[in-house]
Amino acid sequence: MLSNLAVRDIETLVHPYTNLATHRQVGPLVIESGKGVFVTDSSGKDYIEGMAGLWCTALGFSNQELIETAYEQMKKLPFTHIFGGRSNDPAIELAEKLKEIAPVPISKVFYGASGSDANDTQVKMVWYMNNALGRPQKKKIISRLKGYHGVTVASASLTGLPNNHIDFDLPLPGILHTSCAHHYRFSEPGETELDFSSRLAAELEEMILREGPDTVAAFIAEPVMGAGGAITPPDGYFEKINVILAKYDILFIADEVITGFGRTGEMFGTTTYGLNADTISCAKQITSAYFPLSAVMMNERVYEVLVDQSRKIGTFGHGNTYAGHPVGCAIAVKTLEIYQRDKIVEHVRSVAPTFLRRLHKLAEHPLVGEARGVGLIGAVELVQDKLTRGSFEGKKGVGPKSVSFALEEGLIVRAMGDRVAFCPPMIITEAELEEMFDRYERALNKTLNWAKGEGLLAA
Repeated sequence: MLSNLAVRDIETLVHPYTNLATHRQVGPLVIESGKGVFVTDSSGKDYIEGMAGLWCTALGFSNQELIETAYEQMKKLPFTHIFGGRSNDPAIELAEKLKEIAPVPISKVFYGASGSDANDTQVKMVWYMNNALGRPQKKKIISRLKGYHGVTVASASLTGLPNNHIDFDLPLPGILHTSCAHHYRFSEPGETELDFSSRLAAELEEMILREGPDTVAAFIAEPVMGAGGAITPPDGYFEKINVILAKYDILFIADEVITGFGRTGEMFGTTTYGLNADTISCAKQITSAYFPLSAVMMNERVYEVLVDQSRKIGTFGHGNTYAGHPVGCAIAVKTLEIYQRDKIVEHVRSVAPTFLRRLHKLAEHPLVGEARGVGLIGAVELVQDKLTRGSFEGKKGVGPKSVSFALEEGLIVRAMGDRVAFCPPMIITEAELEEMFDRYERALNKTLNWAKGEGLLAA
């Protein structure tokens, strides 16, 4: 029997990334409150939020400083915009702080409200920039299969996941996808990570030459692939990619929407993996998800082109109402202050060995083919056959089933097919990490018994 609250949800809401038909039958999990790394549902049951919401609630669900900052800014100035040369103190202060901590030289910051619109801005800037430089043919952007960059028309085109394209008439022309850098799933027999990285770099160069280097404008990549499966790059991958992009004058867009602000054990994943980024998209942990905010950070080369072209046209005709929102920017300033004052990145480094030890231990389980991560982000891949790396049929829903068993155990994690991701709030303690993995191990054992009962594995 569905609760009254669940019935009201079904009657009113359309849920993102949800089987809408199934949802009408089973209803929602209604989260009512949160404290630290825990959230509580409408029945009073507590869960460890093992995904930090959607990779974003870095400081947990009850940070009073962020709440008070929002309240004080709302009392002072609840809204103003930055169109037409207007500005506000928090927007200026945040931009200054972002430039200070950026992992590569940054000239200016452009604000938005989400990671999707940040990457949409990246596409538009690339096109605008090359028109301004008299290179109207240099417009193609290369992304990667399984990469995730958002859901606007442009950013969903960059995304390399089939469900973001099917029946949406995507991707747009001129958006290309090169191979996914997942060694476990796509390497050839006996191929080392370095050899795999070399092959992928060669494939990228072949694509550029096939399309024509004078037509390829940019390459976009996440330091760690998020919604594609929390996939960390193989050894030497970005080092080799950097060389190819420089060779053909191709802009490198780093999508730090998930990895930015400490998740990998460095302030940015760009530093962790050595991306030679020209522009950077960030969002999510910029406010610990306490307010929707994104930022595109760009180098001087890109900015000067925007200036010259806006001088010619009369304006830079792009932006949204909430760009530079004073409340969001004030929260972000306070969030960055907390990260630095409380040494949150150092905390990630200190608890990462526990996180990775428990994550890697899951590889011993009969259902787990790969367990890999960095900092406080990682995933396991559930397989039918560990020796051959054989996958389950997608329609069997083994990954989602393990997530449902995790809910029974009081843990929220996320299935992306049969990859199950972990990305807890960055304030999590070692004891809470141990408990998180204890709960998932119990869920994994339930999944194993279920799979055997369904005839998916040998008894």
